[in-house]
Amino acid sequence: MTVEPRVRTAAGVVRGRREGNVAVFRGIPYAAPPFGPRRFAAPVAAQRWDGIRDAVVFGPPVPQATNRASVMSSVSGRTDDGSDDCLSLNVWSPDLGTARLPVMVWIQGGTYLENNCANPHYDGAKLAASGVVMVSMNYRVGVEGFAHIAGAPDNRGILDQIAALRWVRDNIAAFGGDPDNVTVFGQSAGGACIAALLVMPSAAGLFRRAISQSMPGTYFSERLAAAIATTIAAELGAKATVDELARIPPRALTEATAAVIQKMPEFVESWGPMALTPTPFSPVVDGAVLPEAPWRALARGAARDIDLLVGHTRDEYRLYTSRPGGAPSDARIAAAFDHLAPTDCRTAYPDATPGQRYELLNTDWLFRMPSLHLADAAHTGGGSVWLYELCWSFNREQGASHCLDFLLVFGTLGADEVRAHRSAHPNAANEITQVSTDMRTDWVNFAATGGPGWAPYDPRTRTTRVYDATPTTRPYPEERSRRMWSTHQFDTLDRLRAPGSNDRKSGAQE
Repeated sequence: MTVEPRVRTAAGVVRGRREGNVAVFRGIPYAAPPFGPRRFAAPVAAQRWDGIRDAVVFGPPVPQATNRASVMSSVSGRTDDGSDDCLSLNVWSPDLGTARLPVMVWIQGGTYLENNCANPHYDGAKLAASGVVMVSMNYRVGVEGFAHIAGAPDNRGILDQIAALRWVRDNIAAFGGDPDNVTVFGQSAGGACIAALLVMPSAAGLFRRAISQSMPGTYFSERLAAAIATTIAAELGAKATVDELARIPPRALTEATAAVIQKMPEFVESWGPMALTPTPFSPVVDGAVLPEAPWRALARGAARDIDLLVGHTRDEYRLYTSRPGGAPSDARIAAAFDHLAPTDCRTAYPDATPGQRYELLNTDWLFRMPSLHLADAAHTGGGSVWLYELCWSFNREQGASHCLDFLLVFGTLGADEVRAHRSAHPNAANEITQVSTDMRTDWVNFAATGGPGWAPYDPRTRTTRVYDATPTTRPYPEERSRRMWSTHQFDTLDRLRAPGSNDRKSGAQE
């Protein structure tokens, strides 16, 4: 009879499950339920338990929309109003002994609106089998995690991530991991949270390395975040305060958020370019939890002792424009050119159609250039940084789009799924295993040693690892975009003007 693995944590004993050569523990609470008197508060440690706690199923998801179509068709969340242990994490370990393996902590994305570790594409088995202890977590999203609410700390979702990292520091050795060799890695909103974690005082010392994949470059001032939260609360006839919102069920807040998302382009003259993005939430630069936007702080030397791997996909925004109904209207294209472009992108891309320029502009402004500038800032501050771009794709419609990178790193996109796609490239099903292995191997090597296997980034040579059917190392591939954005300063996004005023600022940043 097989004895299921057991591990004693600071809060009590958990019993997991053997799945092949990996021990898996799911649904371990790292913080108390964020409901009742703890709603909209900073996380506190989970309560201790007696006896043995089964850790074989994922914990309940945090409150989020149940009918929102995820860009990766993730498992739907729910917005139950109970006090379930939704702030939980999961551990995959190939060795529960004293091996002190490198630890990789995954912070998933989802436009700050979705978060569910039960998504099968976040399965950590292949990474763990590669020689690391893999951890994933649920953290608060939407109004619960990122809205600016009077009487509540900002960035509650990131505070949850920090609480999970403290759990890792205190408990991961019992799962075979090395608490002194922790790498955080995340994609999209998760990648932007990691960039924030690099410069947050409360996260200092909790990780040694960081991987930021396809980070959106949006960080909000308190003034902008307050305007957005006020608008969402007004959908329910409420004010954006703890006292009023705590009386409103999470489901009603997600529905109010969805209503505001539909109207966001109407606010572009007051909220600025963030009104043209898919989400009304981003980390808030509050001067305390997050003192400033990451580019400025990194350039001054913040986190110079943390190794950083940063990059993006080639066709980031095509994920959005290729979806049914995703083709932009003429008005949406005009608004993007007016509010996003640093220069006339028609000059940079003379042969592109307006729709193609719209896609390139959003790809650059929202994902590619924030990542490149983050690498520049980290280098300026004296840190060790490596840069990559994913160019390989498996289908003509989406290209190397947003989210493809983490599917390859986790190895959860299979050859059969690729082969079945209606616009699959002829040889993609034969290539995917190798491309996936290449990226995963480099990520694991980086976590283990601090070097992914190619030369560090330098703004003079701009050395970049380019992942295709065969990976290469060469100067940064998107030179036209780099030149177009070379003088742009990514920083904190601010409100342009108050409703009803005519004193529009000259820029979208503080």
